Amino acid sequence: MTDTPGPLRLSTRDAGFEDAFHARLHWSAATDRAIEAAVADILSDVQARGDEAVLEYTCRFDGFTPATMIDLEVSQRDMKLAFDQLPGQQDALEKAAHRIRTYHEAQKRACGQGWSIRDENGSLLGQKVTPLDRVGIYVPGGRAAYPSSVLMNAIPAHVAGVEEIVMVVPTPKGERNALVLAAAYVAGVNRVLTIGGAQAIAALAYGTASLPAVDKITGPGNAYVAAAKRRVFGTVGIDMIAGPSEILVLADGTTPPDWVAMDLFSQAEHDELAQSILLCPDAAYLDMVQAEMARLLPSMPRREIILASLNNRGALILTRDMEEACALSNRVAPEHLEIASHDPGRWEPLLKHAGAIFLGAWTSESLGDYCAGPNHVLPTQRTSRFSSPLGVYDFQKRSSIIEVSQTGAQALGEIASVLAEGEGLRAHACAARMRMRVSAPKS
Repeated sequence: MTDTPGPLRLSTRDAGFEDAFHARLHWSAATDRAIEAAVADILSDVQARGDEAVLEYTCRFDGFTPATMIDLEVSQRDMKLAFDQLPGQQDALEKAAHRIRTYHEAQKRACGQGWSIRDENGSLLGQKVTPLDRVGIYVPGGRAAYPSSVLMNAIPAHVAGVEEIVMVVPTPKGERNALVLAAAYVAGVNRVLTIGGAQAIAALAYGTASLPAVDKITGPGNAYVAAAKRRVFGTVGIDMIAGPSEILVLADGTTPPDWVAMDLFSQAEHDELAQSILLCPDAAYLDMVQAEMARLLPSMPRREIILASLNNRGALILTRDMEEACALSNRVAPEHLEIASHDPGRWEPLLKHAGAIFLGAWTSESLGDYCAGPNHVLPTQRTSRFSSPLGVYDFQKRSSIIEVSQTGAQALGEIASVLAEGEGLRAHACAARMRMRVSAPKS
C-alpha cells in the first residue's frame, strides 16, 4: 500500500488481500430512504395530476416556470436549428451516429429476425419479432451534457423499428444544450420534452394529457431517476438500474503507462463513486502507472472528482500472473474491461464477464463511449454476469408462432392430455382430445 493519495495498492500475495479486495469492490446501491419517499410522492402525484404536477416539479427542481407542457417540448425545427448552428461538431455527430447505426443494423440482422420450422407432422413452429410501439429515453442534463447517450439510446430503438421515440432531458434554469438537441435530430428522435428527474419517469410510465405512456424507458440518471425506474418497472419495461461507472484494465506491462493512467481517469472523472482498477503482474509497471497518474492529475479539469473516485474505490493490484488477473476480472465482472496487452487474443478467451471488452493498447474505452459503434449503455455492479449491453433486442419483443397440423394434433394431443390430467386441468385435456378426431373441422 502507499500513503500517496490515489488508488489503493494491493498484492494478491498479501495475507489480507481478500478482505481488502472485497472492501474495495463493495458499493451499496441502497437508495436513501428520503429519496425513496420523495420519489414515491412524485410518481403518485404525476399519476394523479399529470401535466399540472409535471409543470410544478419542473418549476421546483429545474428553476424555470413553463406555462404549459407546450413550453417544455422541443420542435423538430428547433432540433435541426441546433444541429445547423453547431460550431464544427456536425461531422463528428454524424460519423458517430453512422458507426452506431451500422453496428446495430448488423445486430438486428443477426438476432432480430423472425424464424420458423416445420416438424415431422407438418406443424409450423416459430417466432415473430416486432418492435415496441413507443419508448422513452432519459438523457441526463444536470452537471454535464451527454449527446452520446442520445445516440446510444435512440439509434438502436430507431433501427429496431420503434414507431415513436420520446426523449426527456432536464434543462436547469431552462437552458437547452444545443449539442444534445442536435444529437436527437441526427438520431431520429420524434419528440423531446425538457423535463427530468422522477417526474419525467412518471410522465413516461403513466402518461399525461400531453404525453402518451411509453412501453419501455431506457437511459441513465441520478439516484432519483434510478429509484423511479425501479418503482415503475412492471407498468413499463426498463433497461437496467445503472450504478456508478466502472473500468478494469488488465495490463501485461507493454502499453505506455500514461495511456493506462488516462484510461483509469476516464471513468474516475464521471463520479466520486466510479471505480477504476488496474491488474498487472509487473510491480515496476504499477509504479510507472501510479507516477503517471500523479503527473497527469493536476491537468485534469475534473481532478477533484477523479481523486475522490480513486481514493474511494480505485485500486492498483499486483497479481502473480495474467491468468490470475483474468480470474480476478471475472469476479469483478466490470462494466468496461480493457486488455492492455500486445496479445489480447491470448487473454480474451479466459474472460467471461464484462459489459464491453476492449482489445489491445490502441482500443481506449473512450472510443467505445462515443463512436466505435457498440452501445455504451452497459451493465454495472457485477450484473454483466447475467445481463447485456443495450441493443436492438431491448426495443423488440418476441411472440411464439404455433400452427399445428391435423396430424400433429393427434400426436401432440395425446401428450398434452396426459400431462393436463396429471395437473388436474380437465378442460385442458378435453380441448386437446377433441382435436384428436380423424376428420377435420368444417370450414
